[in-house]
Amino acid sequence: MSDLLQHSAARLSRVVADYAPGEGRPLGGYTGAMSVYGALSAGLAALVRVQKRQLQRTSASDVILVTCATHKLARLITKDAITSPIRAPFTQFVGAAGEGELTEEVRGDGAKHAVGELLTCPFCVAQWIATGFAFGLIFAPRATRLVASTMTAVAGSDFLQLAYAWGQRKAEG
Repeated sequence: MSDLLQHSAARLSRVVADYAPGEGRPLGGYTGAMSVYGALSAGLAALVRVQKRQLQRTSASDVILVTCATHKLARLITKDAITSPIRAPFTQFVGAAGEGELTEEVRGDGAKHAVGELLTCPFCVAQWIATGFAFGLIFAPRATRLVASTMTAVAGSDFLQLAYAWGQRKAEG
């Protein structure tokens, strides 16, 4: 068994080294993040089954609502100035990046780096958020729609604020 573990560890080290020579990509951290996501999703799916919850067909309006809410919540988590304390253990402030958003660099190695990438990538964290909304629609549909409606309203307001500012700039010349 010990030889098998040593052989597997050596092979994994070669895969990591060959994947991105000199880059130090945190494949172990990514594997950990994927494992956590998979375990949470599987656990929630098992809970749906154990509780014999009925899966409903998702309406087009729920898909649009969750899409807009996922977009806004992903931006809020990964870019918003007010949520920077969540990202601070994994990132370093670089500067402002538009209306109320920040640019941050990921720091650390391994799992810390992988979490930093997740927390600074709206595309990456959106998968987790959308999954949360999907299970929310199963376990607590009214509360989930309320939260999603709030995030969608904020996203709409953001676009109107930006359009208004753009219109002001155009009017001023």
